[in-house]
Amino acid sequence: MMLYLEDIRDYIATLGIALDDHVYMGKMDNKKEKSIGVYQLKQARAPTVSLGGSGTYKVKPISLLIHWTKSARETEKKAYELYEKLAAVRNTTVNGTKIFCIQMLQEEPVDVDMDDSKIYERVIEVNIYYER
Repeated sequence: MMLYLEDIRDYIATLGIALDDHVYMGKMDNKKEKSIGVYQLKQARAPTVSLGGSGTYKVKPISLLIHWTKSARETEKKAYELYEKLAAVRNTTVNGTKIFCIQMLQEEPVDVDMDDSKIYERVIEVNIYYER
């Protein structure tokens, strides 16, 4: 089974952080306030191989952009809410694919300052371990 970016977008939309139509996949043109972008994390990674046979899991590296409001405090709180929900994921199913866990790649959401519209943004990077 394969886990697609669209599947992650759909899952993030179910978490109740942002409105469903405010969770994007890929480039966020005309970003709306209080939105989340889901992107493939660009990192060099060798394919997961299991010794002695086919692997039982794969890893999907994901970057999430929390594009929230003109309040740094509100943006930080919302980013932490998403961070904590993702860090707690264990053995769930997304569009028919079993996710074992989500590994957080930083200790907390990373502040990436404001965009051109002075909307504060934070980034969460994760590795999603899922059943092959």
